[in-house]
Amino acid sequence: MSFEALHNAVNDDAGSELRGVSRRSFLKTSAATGGGLLLSFYLPGPLDSAHAADASAAQAFAPNAFIRIARDGGVNLIMSYVEMGQGTYTSIPMLIAEELEVELRQVRLEAAPADDRRYMNPFFRSQATGGSTSVRSAWQPLRQAGATARVMLISAAAQTWKVDVSSCRAEKGEVIHGPSGRRLRYGALADTAATLPVPERVTLKAPRDFKLIGTSARRLDSPDKVNGKAQFSIDLRLPGMKIAAVAACPVLGGKLDGVEDGKARAIQGVSQVVRLDNAVAVVAAHTWAAKQGLAALDIRWDHGPNARLGNADIVRQYEQASASSGVVARNEGNVSKAMASAARKLEAVYQLPFLAHATMEPPSCTVHVRKDVCDIWVGTQVATRAQAVAARVTGLSPERVRIHNQLLGGGFGRRLEVDFIEQAVLIARQVEGPVKVVWTREEDIQHDIYRPYYYDRLAAGLDGQGRPVAWSHRVTASSIYARWVPQAFRGGLDRDAVEGAADLPYALPNVHVEYVRQEPPRGITTGFWRGVGPTHNVFVVESFVDELAVAAKTDPVEYRRALLGESPRARAVLELAAKKANWGQPLPAGYGRGVSVQYAFGSYLSQVAEVAVSKEGEVRVRRMVCAVDCGLVVNPDTVRAQIEGGIIFGLTAALFGEITFKDGRVEQTNFNNYRLLRINETPEIEVILVKSGEAPGGIGEPGTVGAAPALANAIFAATGKRIRTLPVRGTDLRSG
Repeated sequence: MSFEALHNAVNDDAGSELRGVSRRSFLKTSAATGGGLLLSFYLPGPLDSAHAADASAAQAFAPNAFIRIARDGGVNLIMSYVEMGQGTYTSIPMLIAEELEVELRQVRLEAAPADDRRYMNPFFRSQATGGSTSVRSAWQPLRQAGATARVMLISAAAQTWKVDVSSCRAEKGEVIHGPSGRRLRYGALADTAATLPVPERVTLKAPRDFKLIGTSARRLDSPDKVNGKAQFSIDLRLPGMKIAAVAACPVLGGKLDGVEDGKARAIQGVSQVVRLDNAVAVVAAHTWAAKQGLAALDIRWDHGPNARLGNADIVRQYEQASASSGVVARNEGNVSKAMASAARKLEAVYQLPFLAHATMEPPSCTVHVRKDVCDIWVGTQVATRAQAVAARVTGLSPERVRIHNQLLGGGFGRRLEVDFIEQAVLIARQVEGPVKVVWTREEDIQHDIYRPYYYDRLAAGLDGQGRPVAWSHRVTASSIYARWVPQAFRGGLDRDAVEGAADLPYALPNVHVEYVRQEPPRGITTGFWRGVGPTHNVFVVESFVDELAVAAKTDPVEYRRALLGESPRARAVLELAAKKANWGQPLPAGYGRGVSVQYAFGSYLSQVAEVAVSKEGEVRVRRMVCAVDCGLVVNPDTVRAQIEGGIIFGLTAALFGEITFKDGRVEQTNFNNYRLLRINETPEIEVILVKSGEAPGGIGEPGTVGAAPALANAIFAATGKRIRTLPVRGTDLRSG
C-alpha cells in the first residue's frame, strides 16, 4: 500500500527521520536478561525530528526495536513488521547482518507484541505493516543499530586483549585481532559490550562495501513453509480448542432475525450455537461437525434496506455524483482557459469495479476470553488495532489483551481490517475455553472489505502538435481514509483516492484534479487493496495518455518520453522496458504491445505487455517486461518475486476481477466465479533492476499498479478497441 499521502497527512512536520535525533535518544544498550548485549532503539518518525533534541526525549525513551546478542552468539531481532509472503523476515535481518558482520542464518526473529509506543511504523505512527514501507522504514535505523553493536563488540574485544581498537575487525560473528590472529566470538564479548558507553558516531558501510545487501539471499522463512513447520493462523492447535463455523447475513447490511437450531444441536460434536447481531456461529469439537451444524440451521434473515439493491443502482449513484464538482486536489495554471484555446479536446469516462482480496488463507482467528485476560492468535497487519477492538468488545484494558501474531497467508490489505477479529471475540465471549473461528472462501469473498468502485471523468486539450496543454481529472469514489484514519481525511479530500492522479510524473502546464466522495450503500465497506489509489489512478492516467498519443499520431513510448523530461528516473525505466520488450518491432496480426510508466511508493517502474487477441475476443498475455528503479536493492530475488507476483495480481484483476451485487448479495462466491490467473495463462515475465544509489523505495505493491494499463494499451494496439472499464470483456473484443 502506498502511504506517502497518509504519511504526510498524519505528520505535518515531515522531515528526515534521523535528522536532529541525538544518539542518546536513538539507541540505548544494557545487559540482556540472562546475560548478553541488548540494544534498544527508537525508530523516529517525522514528528520526532523536531523534538528529539528536547532533554525530555531521552528521559521518555521508549524503544520500539530490540536486538539481543546472546552468550551463544545468536542475534535475536524483535520484528515489528509481519511476514505475509513479501520477504520481510529476510530483508530486514539482512540490514542488521550487513552492518553487524554476522551471517544471515545467525539472525533469529521474534514477532513483536502489540504496542504502538514501542513498535510503531514511523510511516503510520502506529504498529502496522503495509504501504510497501517496511524496508524503507528500517533501512537507516536498523543499519545504524547493527553498526553500533559491531563497534561496541570490537571495543569489548580490544579491552579484553588490551590492544588498540584500530587493530581489530569484525567478521562472521567474531572479532579478530589482525596482528596476532586472536579471535573472540560475539557471544563471549556480549556481557562486556553491554557495559560500554554507546559511541557518539558510527560509520555505516558504503554500498561498494556491502557483502550481503544487494545479493540474492535465500529466504529465512522458506524451509519451514516447505516442510510444514510454519504456523499460520489457520494452523493453530490449542488444548481444548473448539472450532466455530460462521455465516453472516448474505445481504450486506442485513441482520439476524431468528434461528431454529434443534437439528444442529443434535449433530455429534456440536456444543453450542452463538447468535450475533448479523451472524450466527456453530461451535463444535472439530471443523466437520461445525460445518454440518451450520448447514443444519434454519436461519431467518432480516435483509434490510439493501434487499433489492443491484449493481446498476450503485453505478448510477457514482455516475450521478461524478457530474458535480469536487474538492480540489491539485490546481496549476488555468485549465479552463487552456482548454478553450486548445486545437483539440478529448474526453473519457473510466470505471473500475469493486474488488475482493481473496487471500489464499481466508480469515481465521483463535480467541480465549477469561475474566481478566483475552488471548488472540491471528495473522494481522495491525496488531494494536486488533488489540483495541478486542478491548472494546471484552471491556478489558488493552494491556489485558495479548496478541500472538502468526504468519499471514497473504495480506494485500485484507488484514489491515479487524472485522473478522471483532466477530471472533464476540463469539469467544460466549464460549468456555479457546475457540478458532474460520471463514469459508464463500464467506470471505461475499463479506470482504472491498477495493472501492471508481468512476472517473477526464478531459485534455491538445495543441497543434498534439501535446497536452490542459488536463482535467475528476475522481469519484468512497473515502477509505474517512473510516480507517479519519485524522488524515481533511477538508473532504481523500489523498489515497487521488494518489497517482494528483502527482503525475508528466510535466503538464495546466492541471486540475478533484475528488468527489461517494460512499456505497450502507453495509458495503471499502478498504485498502494491494496498490491502493495508484492501482486505479495509474490505470486511468496511463490509458488516457495512450489515447492522447493516438490522437497526436505519435508512438506511445515517444509521447511519454517527451512528457517525462523533468523526471530522468522515470524516463530511464521507460526506455529500458521498451528496449527489452523489443518495442517497435513488428508483430503478427492480432498482437499488440502496450506500455505504462509510474512513480509510486518511492519507486519508478515501467511495464510493457505483449498480448494476442483472437477473433473471438480471447485475450492471451504472452509477455510482460518490467523495468524497476527502487533505489538500492536489498535482496534482488525478493524484488523480482514481488514484481512477478504483483504483475500476476494486477493482470488477474484486470482480466477477471469484479465484485457485483444482485438483491443486495455479492454474486461471486469462490474461485470458480472470482477467477485467478492460472499457471497456463501466466505470461513470461522479465524483471530488470536498475542499479541505483538512491535510498530504497517500496516494492510490494508497485508491480500490481502498472500491469492493468500496459495490458489495456496492448489490447488497443492489437484490436483498435479502447478499454475504459475493467475487467476486460472478451465479448467487446470480438471481430469479424
